[in-house]
Amino acid sequence: ETSFKLFPADSKLEARAHKVPLHRNFFTNLRRGIDVSTMSREQVDAFMTGADIQQLKDYVGAEGKGGGANQGESTVLLHCSHTNLKAQFMELRFDRHTTIERVKERLQSHCGTSPSMMQLQLKDYSGQVVYDMADNTKMLGYYSPEDGWGIHIIDLDPMSLSRGGWLEDVGLVEKYEISDEDYYKRENNFRKYKEEKLRADPTWSIKKQMAIQRGQEYVPPEPVMDPDHMAEFAAGMEVGLRCEVNPGGKRGEVKFVGKAEKGLPLGYWVGVQFDEPVGKNNGTAKGVKYFECAENYGSMLRPNMVDVGDYPEIDEFDLSEDEI
Repeated sequence: ETSFKLFPADSKLEARAHKVPLHRNFFTNLRRGIDVSTMSREQVDAFMTGADIQQLKDYVGAEGKGGGANQGESTVLLHCSHTNLKAQFMELRFDRHTTIERVKERLQSHCGTSPSMMQLQLKDYSGQVVYDMADNTKMLGYYSPEDGWGIHIIDLDPMSLSRGGWLEDVGLVEKYEISDEDYYKRENNFRKYKEEKLRADPTWSIKKQMAIQRGQEYVPPEPVMDPDHMAEFAAGMEVGLRCEVNPGGKRGEVKFVGKAEKGLPLGYWVGVQFDEPVGKNNGTAKGVKYFECAENYGSMLRPNMVDVGDYPEIDEFDLSEDEI
C-alpha cells in the first residue's frame, strides 16, 4: 500500500501531517483529503481507473441549477443592488443556511456599507419587493429566495462613503493641475526635451527616437495621397453605433465618420467618444470641431482601429464571477 500525507500543506499542519493508506477508489481518497497533486504518474495510475477519470469529468462538468459549475442543493444565485451605487453585483452565491447577519457581513466587502447600517430587501425576478429581511438571526432560506432574485441593500448611514457617487464617479476626485508657466519652470520636462530634439533634428519624432534606441534604422511612413484611403474600413460605420478601439479595448460611441476637413492626413476618419477619459481631445482636432464631448473623452482615429457592434459600457464593479 502506498501512503500520502493529508492536505492542506499549511506550515503548522505540515509538521503534524500523518500518513493514511491509499484507498483504491478515487473519490474515497478525495474525501479523506489525500493530496493527489503530489503524486507521480505511476502512483495515480495505481489507483485511478478510466472509470474514475470519467466520474471526475462528469462531476466537474455537471450542469448546476445556475448553469456552469456544480451548484449545491442549498446554494442560491442572487443579484445584488445598492441604493448609492449604479453598479450591480451579479449572481453572487449564497448558502440558504447563512444568517442574514452573515449575509450582511459578506456584502460589506462589495459595497463598503457597515452591516449595522444595512437594510436588506429580497426582490423577485420583476424587481418587486417580496420581503424585508429585517431579522438578522433568521437564515436566508427562511425567505425562500430563488435563483435570479435580488437582494437590494439600503444604506442607512448618512455619512456613507458611497453617497453622492464617491465610490464610482472619478470626476468628483480633485485632480492635480499645474499651469503652463509652472510647468516650464521645471528643470526637466518633456516639452523642453522635445524642443531641444526638434532644434537639432526638424524630422525628430518619438517613433524615430525609439528606433534609434533599438539600434534600428528609422523609415518614416509614406504620406497618404489617396483621398479615399481606408474607405473600405469605414463602410458600415454610422454615427451612434457602439464601438471598441484596439489596441487597448477602449469602448465608446461613434460620433463622426468621414473625411477630415484640414490638418489631418487624407482619407477617412472616425471620431469616437469614449466611455472613460482616455481620449486626446473634446471632439476638436487640428482646430476643427468634428463632434461634441467632454475634454479627454474624444479621439479621431483611422477606421481600421475601430470595430462597431455590440460593445456595451464596461462595468468595472461587475463581480459576476465572485462567489459569496
